[in-house]
Amino acid sequence: MLSNFVRTHAQGMLNAIAGSLNRIGVTPNALTLIGFVATCSVGLVLATGNFALGGLLIIATGIFDALDGTLARLTNRASKFGAYLDSTTDRFAEGALFLGILFWFNQRGIAMVAYLVYLTILGSLMVSYARARAEGIGVECKDGFFTRFERFAVLVLGLVLTVFFGDISLLIALALLALFTNLTAVQRIWLVYRATR
Repeated sequence: MLSNFVRTHAQGMLNAIAGSLNRIGVTPNALTLIGFVATCSVGLVLATGNFALGGLLIIATGIFDALDGTLARLTNRASKFGAYLDSTTDRFAEGALFLGILFWFNQRGIAMVAYLVYLTILGSLMVSYARARAEGIGVECKDGFFTRFERFAVLVLGLVLTVFFGDISLLIALALLALFTNLTAVQRIWLVYRATR
């Protein structure tokens, strides 16, 4: 997965930043909550139609998502609740981003976007649920076309490219997300089926 490639090549930098945060007393759960609030705030930026700025801010807030886990591992403070908090707030934060996009287009009477956003959120939730339910029956299920990293990469690209191509780049990104998030959920169902045969 693309996320594994990026994480491997950025791990040294993440470790250095996490070490600095640890020295000033920042906890992994505090980082999770800061990242959550920051990402939800980006949803407000998107609701104003500042898509390119929102895309850049998503990259900035995404650092928190990588740092909280890194800090937890470096300081031996990884916990079941920390992992649960991280996953749960991620879902809410992702919803806040799409709500901002939906608000902007809804104010302009572009109903098609509502369907794309709905299908994207549905697929995103099902990708996460498929993994969580698989792990609940003892099957590891992390693979898939569009994991969270890939979803955010496509969303950010669509947002930033609005500077050059207008709203059409975001609509294309949403269409891709609506399709491939749900295909990823189906893919994970198939992988679990194979693993449990």
